[in-house]
Amino acid sequence: MSSTLVRRAALACALAACLSSTALAQTAAQPTAPPIPAAPCGGDLATFLEGVKADAIKAGATAAAADQAFAGAEIDQKVLSRDRAQGVFRQTFLEFSQRTVSQGRLDIGRQKMKQLSDVFGRAQTEFGVAPGVITASWAMETDFGAVQGDFNTRNALVTLSHDCRRPGLFRPQLIALIEMVQHGDLDPATNTGAWAGEIGQVQMLPEDIIAHGVDGDNSGHINVKTSGPDAILTAAKFIQSMGFTPGQPWIQEVTLPESLPFEKSGLGNEIPASEWFSYGVTPRDGVTSFGNLPAALVLPQGRKGPAFLTYPNFGIYLQWNQSFIYTTSAAYFATRLSGAPPYLKGNPEPGLDDTGMKALQTKLQAHGYDVGKIDGILGSGTRVAVQKEQARLGMPADGWPTQALLSAL
Repeated sequence: MSSTLVRRAALACALAACLSSTALAQTAAQPTAPPIPAAPCGGDLATFLEGVKADAIKAGATAAAADQAFAGAEIDQKVLSRDRAQGVFRQTFLEFSQRTVSQGRLDIGRQKMKQLSDVFGRAQTEFGVAPGVITASWAMETDFGAVQGDFNTRNALVTLSHDCRRPGLFRPQLIALIEMVQHGDLDPATNTGAWAGEIGQVQMLPEDIIAHGVDGDNSGHINVKTSGPDAILTAAKFIQSMGFTPGQPWIQEVTLPESLPFEKSGLGNEIPASEWFSYGVTPRDGVTSFGNLPAALVLPQGRKGPAFLTYPNFGIYLQWNQSFIYTTSAAYFATRLSGAPPYLKGNPEPGLDDTGMKALQTKLQAHGYDVGKIDGILGSGTRVAVQKEQARLGMPADGWPTQALLSAL
């Protein structure tokens, strides 16, 4: 795994709350990224910045660009406060997806796709990424560029690089920012974005902008903050780099039979889609031509709620953000923009509140399961434990924690 991919995986994990502070605290199971190399941090800020400058020059930047980037740089205490907040927002998939995949956003998204059809056509031709995938991310990240964040990007990255919590993640981003300054693509004094250093209409980090930036409007610069074509094509190239395969689905809504081996459901339990079809899992769009692809059956609110098959292309969402609810909502949003109908809501069983979830985790832990911290969060460890206990108790093992399960333990 390249150092850039390592940092991307680690950032997706470390900053899941920042990238979707409004997303539910359900996390998807992901492989642990290799450790990030240690980096200098702390101490006198001027001395620290001289060290970053030296590293940037070694990487090919000019001293003048580094001096320009760091002129007036300062620690932003609000960034540190946000970094330590670790806020958790608790919404179900139905609540979150219905709020984010609103009719208004769908209408604007379709309008944008029509207005910029030549740009989206280029994104699909050159990078193989469907317009709906890009547009959904554009909507969910910044409301099509309307809400990009108001933190000074340079100061945010200086702060997080200087701070000793995760300097190895952010120092390369700060060095990449210097390169953007050198190219004339970023004004360090005025450029604003998210508190963790993401920039522009699709909220990308400087290192990814340097690696995948596309001058979509032929201005001679890559400006993902103000140029729609630059943002769209840069996002497309970035998504391609994450392994998106042209012509393949990312998520597909399905209906379920009454009887199903639910213990096989969940991310990480991929089997050929054709096997799901043989069990009676039926795509609503009727398309079964991707039966050879590995697919996971995901049930965000259990077997009585919406149901989807996720395919290998869904992996791009998990690289971007590790909130299960956020990623599933974003992938569903992309299908809607690509012509899919609204999902069937079903009638999910009520989930557990925070107190109930903590009580459930305590009981699961007492049964020998590793659920991590008793925090009321339906993470991958808790979901796996729930499935195993549901199966042991003769319940449908759909991984959705309910009062019936809590009472039975």
